Amino acid sequence: MQAKHSLAPVATVAPPRSRHDLRGLLGISVALVVVFHVWFGRVSGGVDVVLVLSGFVFGARLLRLSGDDGAAIRPAAELARLGRRLLPALVVVLAACAALTLLIQPRTRWETFADHALSSLGYLQNWQLAQSAGEYARAGEAVSPLQHLWLMSVQGQFLVALLLVVWLIGLVVPRRARRAAVLAVVLAAAVGSFVYAVDAHTADQAGAYYDSVARAWEPLAGVAVAAVVGGGLSWRRRWRGVAAVVGLAVLVSVGAFVDGAREFPGPLALLPVAATILLICAGAGASLPWPNRVLATAPFATLGALAYAWYLWHWPLVIFWLAYTDGDHAGLSDGLVLIAVSAALAYATMRWIERPLRYAPVPGAGPSRLPALALGATVVLLAVVVAAGSVGWRQHVTAVRANGAELRNLSPIDYPGARALIEQRKVAKLPFRPTVLEASEDIPATIVDGCISDFGNASVRKCDYGDLRAQRTIALVGGSHSEHWITALNVLGRQHGFKVVTYLKMGCPLTTDELPRVSVSNDPYPGCRDWTDATLASLLDDRPDYVFITTTRPRTDSPGDFVPDSYLGIWDVFADNGIPVIGVRDTPWMYRDGMMFSPVDCLAEGGDAEACGLPRSEALADYNPTMDYLDRYPGIVPLDLSDAVCGPAYCRAVEGNVLVYHDGHHLTASYVRTLAGELGRQLSDAIGWW
Repeated sequence: MQAKHSLAPVATVAPPRSRHDLRGLLGISVALVVVFHVWFGRVSGGVDVVLVLSGFVFGARLLRLSGDDGAAIRPAAELARLGRRLLPALVVVLAACAALTLLIQPRTRWETFADHALSSLGYLQNWQLAQSAGEYARAGEAVSPLQHLWLMSVQGQFLVALLLVVWLIGLVVPRRARRAAVLAVVLAAAVGSFVYAVDAHTADQAGAYYDSVARAWEPLAGVAVAAVVGGGLSWRRRWRGVAAVVGLAVLVSVGAFVDGAREFPGPLALLPVAATILLICAGAGASLPWPNRVLATAPFATLGALAYAWYLWHWPLVIFWLAYTDGDHAGLSDGLVLIAVSAALAYATMRWIERPLRYAPVPGAGPSRLPALALGATVVLLAVVVAAGSVGWRQHVTAVRANGAELRNLSPIDYPGARALIEQRKVAKLPFRPTVLEASEDIPATIVDGCISDFGNASVRKCDYGDLRAQRTIALVGGSHSEHWITALNVLGRQHGFKVVTYLKMGCPLTTDELPRVSVSNDPYPGCRDWTDATLASLLDDRPDYVFITTTRPRTDSPGDFVPDSYLGIWDVFADNGIPVIGVRDTPWMYRDGMMFSPVDCLAEGGDAEACGLPRSEALADYNPTMDYLDRYPGIVPLDLSDAVCGPAYCRAVEGNVLVYHDGHHLTASYVRTLAGELGRQLSDAIGWW
């Protein structure tokens, strides 16, 4: 920004208060978001443009009120104005999504929708997404039709915070110095936010993506530009034209070359932010360069007027359509229909919801105000219905789970689970447990105890289970697929006198990869390598009797499972240091046509145990791939419980009246509990402790 001030001076021109080119820029940015979401499943950089523009527009307004116009900022009035502008369309979309959720989505998704609806109404949804991005229990959760509202939450939080900061500055700083004071505070906060964003992006990109602090530098950049442009910006028209061309070119192309879903809000987010700043500054003169003139034309300005409602509508339609068709992306024809329908709904929302309430007559205007009052009352009623319904469903689910507290004490006769497969036992058909509503909470004790490092934490957390006074020790090490064995190992440790010490991190089996990646999402996961190094050092110091790890992974592009090359270096470390390894074959992941699916959702939609499962030949190779490495690694004790999870031909969703999976690849704690006997038998044969 300093470089822009150093350009050759010409006559200083104060910027116009109405920038139709910026409205067109907003329209283009949201159009890019829609197109990339519908057809490419990528992030275009459009939301970064929205954040910069929101900071610029609202910052310019507050600066005028605080200083230039001689008027005072009235926080309550400004909040009411923001509410009239933002809330009605949001509430209408939430109500429509609630209705479609009830009609289309399985009831296993309703709780997530309720959580997101409530947090969206409170403009806190981004924090919920940031948290759930690092939660084991929700790592396999399907995409929410409200997930895009994280942007509204970040924007709302920022606007309120900026309002309060500028108002407070206005209380203590003389009028003539307020613009400079605001600029100083904004620049300091922007630098701090950017530094934090770079660090958070490296440590936990998935969580940082939704983090308000990591995102704050983008709208703060817009406020800083408003402070500079509002004070008068001097540079030659020719250079403004060049800046506009460069800015527009970067804006429309960045999504094709940068995967924003994985790279933002890190350093590469500077590209769309800088492009937006160039376009803002290029138009800050008496005449607009040609790119800005094009953006200011009626078609683009109209697109900008639709932008907010269009953004609200497009994502739910895509998600509901894919859920209805059981697809993973839209084709050309249905994508065009989705874009057209979302644009039509956006126009209707703008025409009959937003504008009547935004420009309603002032209080006391008599009968002319009645239609706006009726519309406002309807919006309030919809908000109450959505909130009350969401709270009511959450209470219902909580009650159902409370009634299922006895899951750890299920009758072994009525609910044999894995024993029905192992013993080829005939079992009377009863309603399976956990139910589809109980399943998401039927998780290992290590989650409840906080004994697994989340995605953003590379520290080594050690917890003890089994016989806490025992001298013999098994170290349970790795990610969540090692972790789900703790339920059975805890039982066996208490029965047979050994301690289980956990070394666990979400999504992180021990690996020699320089840049590990998260399974399913394939996001970069540098913290996993840091954790691996620290865990290996700790294990070499602790010297457990055995290390218990998974030794295989599923193939996602073809049937079967395999031993990743990145595991072999870890096995070398254990072999070189004389630490024997118990290597368990990983349990099947529910992949169908390269896409993970949830057996729980399938059952909730009325499917049966086999239809909601997977042919064994698709999930597992004909034999345990670990066996091919035993000559090279004689210190590995191989375990394979595949026959206790899958039948000869099928890996079903329910066995012995017990639900096998609580998502697309994690076993329920209840089912693992029924595996304790078979795991104990194989361990006894392998290590001879009992």
